Amino acid sequence: MPITKTLSARSLFSFLVVGGSATALHYVLTLLFVYGAGMDVLAASTIGYALSAIANYLLNARLTFRTEVGYRGALRFTVMALMGWLLNYVLLRALIAIGLAAAIAQVLTTLGVITWNYLVSAFWTFRP
Repeated sequence: MPITKTLSARSLFSFLVVGGSATALHYVLTLLFVYGAGMDVLAASTIGYALSAIANYLLNARLTFRTEVGYRGALRFTVMALMGWLLNYVLLRALIAIGLAAAIAQVLTTLGVITWNYLVSAFWTFRP
């Protein structure tokens, strides 16, 4: 797949919309589980995160990168998401350690993780 097809304004926009939608779904599910079902917030958030990650994978496969949904892609997506979580943790700790305020550190970290997730998605996770 040529780099111009892999990295495009359309795929980046779609990636951001899908990711934003998955984040919103995570929050809505968490609140429904906590306030509607009386679940513990950590359990509710974990279940909400897992369900929104499935939606994120399916929507990115179909809409953003236009690839087939399958076991291999789902496994790659899981590895990418775990590496993104680890990157988030390491960057956030490092930025806070050098004295940045938590809010600013999280914004910068999020930008780094989004960039990581998009590039890994485009070149590895959703490659045929």
